[in-house]
Amino acid sequence: MSEHRPTDIKLHKKSRMLAITFEDGKHFELPCEYLRVYSPSAEVQGHGAGQEVLQVGKEKVNIEQIEPVGQYAIALHFDDGHSTGIYPWDTLYRLGSKQEANWKRYLERLEEAGYQRKVVD
Repeated sequence: MSEHRPTDIKLHKKSRMLAITFEDGKHFELPCEYLRVYSPSAEVQGHGAGQEVLQVGKEKVNIEQIEPVGQYAIALHFDDGHSTGIYPWDTLYRLGSKQEANWKRYLERLEEAGYQRKVVD
């Protein structure tokens, strides 16, 4: 059973943002790019520690579809074809709570890899 349960989930396609509010009142606005590069799928996370695959070129990615998975998660279908990540409520809550630190680390990893992130409107 999830510790955190959402009360509202809204996709804002134009701004490429997923807004999610939880029972405890916490509200997060999670960019689609952020959700894509931190997908909980094995394709992104690998099958163990140190096997993570750095995602590049996802600046303009958007979510095409949100599919409920039981009472505990959603599956996000991205317009780049990625659709294997299942996002449990607790994972979405953690991604929201740690968004600033996670994003900073992602940008550092891109820089270390020599990738220049393209700025999008």
